[in-house]
Amino acid sequence: MRQRQPRLLVLWGRYDPSFDISEPEAYRRDVPGAQVHVLDAGHFALDTAADEIAALVQTFVATGPGHQERS
Repeated sequence: MRQRQPRLLVLWGRYDPSFDISEPEAYRRDVPGAQVHVLDAGHFALDTAADEIAALVQTFVATGPGHQERS
């Protein structure tokens, strides 16, 4: 990732017991343009933050390269 610098959306559950809350920042260090969002959720973030995640993904996809505005 460091060499390629892809567009990157990181969605992280603040209360995920499996991963440390400091870990999402590693993505930002490797890919400075990454969009990193720490959500008020756990490991299964889609169960508790589906609407927020859907909005973030929709915005990310809609602003990506090759996106065309719909008329």
